This record gives sequence, C-alpha cells and structure tokens, in this order.
Amino acid sequence: MAAQSKAVAPLTPFGAALAGALGGCFANAVVYPLDVAKTRIQAATSDAKGKGKAPPSSMLTVLLRILKEEGVPGFYRGFAATMLNTFSMQYAYFFFYSFVRNSYIKRLTSKLPPGSKIPALSTAAELLLGAVAGALAQIFTIPVSVIATRQQVGRSGADDNDDGEPVDDSFLGVAREIIREEGVTGLWLGIKPGLVLTVNPAITYGMYERVKSIILLAKTKAGSNDKLTPGLSFVVGALSKTLATIVTYPYIMAKVRIQARSADAEEAVVEHHEIPHHNQPHHTDKFKHVGALDILARVWKRDGFVGWYQGMGAQITKAVLSQALLFMSKDQFEHYALAIMVLFARLSRSS
Repeated sequence: MAAQSKAVAPLTPFGAALAGALGGCFANAVVYPLDVAKTRIQAATSDAKGKGKAPPSSMLTVLLRILKEEGVPGFYRGFAATMLNTFSMQYAYFFFYSFVRNSYIKRLTSKLPPGSKIPALSTAAELLLGAVAGALAQIFTIPVSVIATRQQVGRSGADDNDDGEPVDDSFLGVAREIIREEGVTGLWLGIKPGLVLTVNPAITYGMYERVKSIILLAKTKAGSNDKLTPGLSFVVGALSKTLATIVTYPYIMAKVRIQARSADAEEAVVEHHEIPHHNQPHHTDKFKHVGALDILARVWKRDGFVGWYQGMGAQITKAVLSQALLFMSKDQFEHYALAIMVLFARLSRSS
C-alpha cells in the first residue's frame, strides 16, 4: 500500500470507502445491461429443458431477447436497487478493508524500532484482511443484493399475482413481498455462499496490490514515475478479477440461484415428479430453500463440471470490465471523495 500513500494519505477509512463506492457505481452503471443479462443466465435452471427450452447461455442472445420482449427499459431492471447495492457494498467493503488494513499495519509498526521501514504485507495477509472486510460488508448489505437480484430476473409468469392485482416490482414492493412470504430472514438469502465469496474481492485486491507493487518497483528501478497509467491499471485489474472469478464462480452461480429462488422452483418441479400426486403439498406452500452445496451437487449430477460454469463468460465479461474501470478510475474518485469531504467539513464549520 506504500505505493498508494501519496494518493490516499489524506483519506480516512471513510474517504477511501466513499471513493470506492463512487467508483463502483460508475463502473457498474457503464456495464449495467451486461449485469442484467449475466444474472438471468446464472439464475436459469434446467427445469426449462422439460418444456423443450434450454437455459440461455449467450449474453448476446439474452440481450436480444430482453430488447424484443421488454424493450430498452428491460436492460435497466432493478437499476436503482443495484446501484444502491453497489454503493453500499463497495462503501462497506472499502471502509472495513481500509480500517482493518490500517489497524493491522499500525499493530505491525508498533513492534518495530522507530524509523524502521514498514514491511510489505504478504499475499496471505492481504487475502485474510480482504476476506474479513468482505464478510463484514456482506452481512450489512446482502438484503439490497437479494432485492436487486429479484428485480433483475423479473417475473417468469403473468404480470398479475394470484389475487389479480398488478405485481409491484419496485424496491419496496419486492422487499415487502419477500418479508410477507419468507419473513425478515428472507432478505438474507444467500448469506452463506456470500460469506464464502468474500475470498473473491480478497483475491482480486490481493492480486492487484501484489502485481501493482511488482510493477511499481520495476518502474522505480528504471527511474520512471511511481504511478500506474490508467491503461496499465485496467490490464492489472482485469487480470486480477478474471482469476478471482474463475476460482469462485460455482459459488457465484449458486448464490444467484438462491437469491432469485430459481433453485427453489427447480426443487419444487423435482418433487412434483418424484412425490405421488396425492402426497404433493398444496401449490401455495412455501418453497423449500435449497443450499449452495445442494445446488452444486445437483448441477454436477446433471451437467457435470461444465454445469458449474454456466454463464461464466457473461460473468467475466461484466465483472472484468466493471472491476477494471473501477481500478482505472480509483485515483480520480479518491480526488472526488477528498473534495466532497472538504466541502462537508466547510459546510459543517459554517453551520
């Protein structure tokens, strides 16, 4: 992190969190239609095969289908909820990451002789700090993620509910529906795979910091400046995110299916065929929630190893572009965050 000291020295954990959140929202807004398409690909299950329809696998196919059936507004389903989720998740992650990392570095320096150089953190330490920050961020922000996922996937059936009333797909409408059907705990669907997936940003940022430090060290020895160019930041960010996505993708897919309840719907279809008709539960009974390991086991049995990576191309395309844009614009958004903090400080003093 020493290489970033010039840019982030004036920033508190609050400022670093604000910069990360602003950058995350910008990056996700640019590629948002791809986000909707990849979520629908991941949420699709093979129960549709029984109806002669295979789950979509091409991002372009899904985008064209959305355009044909829903028009341009379909590309921005759940946009507000997703931006809120992105801001809160990025803010919480960067806040906790900066706080935990700074606390860890202070603890290290307290044990060193005065004037000693701070040793570079090991890759294992970077991953552990990132995982802790990600876990804390997940716990606080996952309800917004659940609502955003439901909005992005949309309704597979009619536009009216069982009472003949129009379905409320707004943020609050979806939240009320989840609480009504599953209780408040329904807002935390997917928390277990979400906690496992804290290694994703940990791998991303750990790899990014490691590669960045190597590049900056080489540039310093060559007598060049000690900053990455935006283009180089894009490449390093893209490579870091690709590696993290490949490692964690099966759980990413499982988490989306849990939050979208497509795995629950598939479970209901399976039970419908396996249980004698007179023993089947009434159609109004709640779905039995399926765990991530159950989903992965079923996909492995049905589609093999390849099934675990359904939609990974779409995930990598969206994730790499947004993450690389975030890394590329991170320094600029740190300046914006500093300006916002200075403005608020002046306003508070004047009031």
